[in-house]
Amino acid sequence: MSTVPIDTELDAIRDVVATVQHAQQNELVDEFVALFREDAIWTTGAGRRLFGRAAIAEFTASVLPGAMRDGTATYEVEHVLFIRPDVAAVKVRQRYLDNDGRVTGEGTPMYVMSKEDGRWVLTANQNTAVGGH
Repeated sequence: MSTVPIDTELDAIRDVVATVQHAQQNELVDEFVALFREDAIWTTGAGRRLFGRAAIAEFTASVLPGAMRDGTATYEVEHVLFIRPDVAAVKVRQRYLDNDGRVTGEGTPMYVMSKEDGRWVLTANQNTAVGGH
């Protein structure tokens, strides 16, 4: 059982999600990819399945540069379920905003995160678009 206070773990998980937001908003491919475990799974909002950090890096490098020219994205932790002290399911609210700050779309990612060598990393992740946008 973890001896680290739950608030500390929650703060660390929120920091990872804040880094996802920062990397996306600033189109920082390396910063984004560094958040993943080496053998991570990522399913994009369009349903593309990526296996391993190298595949995630290749995909991200092809789509992230230039992605924020028409707006930005925000990420907010909605709920954290600790499956074990070192594994958490993290529900995120993702909002796409145009350059005037209007919401143009939403996503509802699920990040399964694991604590590796004292650091929370993205391990098995599904990004799902919310219908109607």
